[in-house]
Amino acid sequence: MELAVWRQPGNGVHALFTALGHFLFTKGMTMMIPSFIPLKRELIYLTGIVEIILGIALLFPSVRTYAGIALIILLVLLLPANIYAAALKVNYEKGTFDGPGLSYLWIRVPLQLIFIGWLYYFSVSNMAEDLLIKK
Repeated sequence: MELAVWRQPGNGVHALFTALGHFLFTKGMTMMIPSFIPLKRELIYLTGIVEIILGIALLFPSVRTYAGIALIILLVLLLPANIYAAALKVNYEKGTFDGPGLSYLWIRVPLQLIFIGWLYYFSVSNMAEDLLIKK
């Protein structure tokens, strides 16, 4: 069986898994957002819902590329929140300030780049292929 068969369910499951954190660890995730940004809880719920919708959208060839691009943009936009949270030692699961700190970024940043690359390779770079399938 080709890897291509599993590419979108894998990306979709990843998006759904990360979205779950928005609802299970809301307090800790609000702590990841700088104080000058209002409506933190609402923003956490909204981004969780967006991740769910985009994760499901990856399963449909007609919108896969757009969902992939949107998820890549979301991952890029959320990276500063992860850096900010690491600097403050936010433990988003507990909702406390006793997290691993900046050392966490040695794992998080490369992992974020892998997720972005995976989305690009399997969702965006196959745009021509997906468009041909529709015709």
